[in-house]
Amino acid sequence: MKKINRGILKLFGWKIDETYPEGVEKAVVIMGPHTSNWDFIIGRMSFTAMGIKGKYLIKKELFFFPLGLFLRAIGGISVDRSGRNNVTTSAVKHFNDSDRMYMVFTPEGTRSYNPKWKKGFYYIAKKANVPIAIGYIDYEKKIGGFHSVYNPTDDVEKDVQHIKDILKNYKGRFPEKGIDGK
Repeated sequence: MKKINRGILKLFGWKIDETYPEGVEKAVVIMGPHTSNWDFIIGRMSFTAMGIKGKYLIKKELFFFPLGLFLRAIGGISVDRSGRNNVTTSAVKHFNDSDRMYMVFTPEGTRSYNPKWKKGFYYIAKKANVPIAIGYIDYEKKIGGFHSVYNPTDDVEKDVQHIKDILKNYKGRFPEKGIDGK
């Protein structure tokens, strides 16, 4: 599958930044900017080409037969977002139960422009005691990969701003919906 995905990406002009979070067995991965449904497809293919098995939190309502089988096969983890169920606690449990895990998030929480990010990824990283791997997709240059690994401090606003300042340099499929760093 690695070679097939790499070939398909190359056929469409995409390159993979081969920089890899060396020695990082577990991480919260944030991808940005997220402006299109294609982001997931290109990102998933890139992860497969790099040999990374990403995990994705997906609302439990989508895990019906046969879609649930497919979602689990591509790394989907069913989460109950209703009521008082704590998604953070559930995600941390998955980290604690795994020897190796990259759990992927799009902090904008939408494909539209959103300067106010959801911060669940940050709290999951803190509680699971794992770093944040900053991943990017750049449609202008047709390249994606990992920028860097960041260890969160106790200043969520400063940390999120640091990540935004990195990701604002990349262009989404719809640049007007991208990250402006504010």
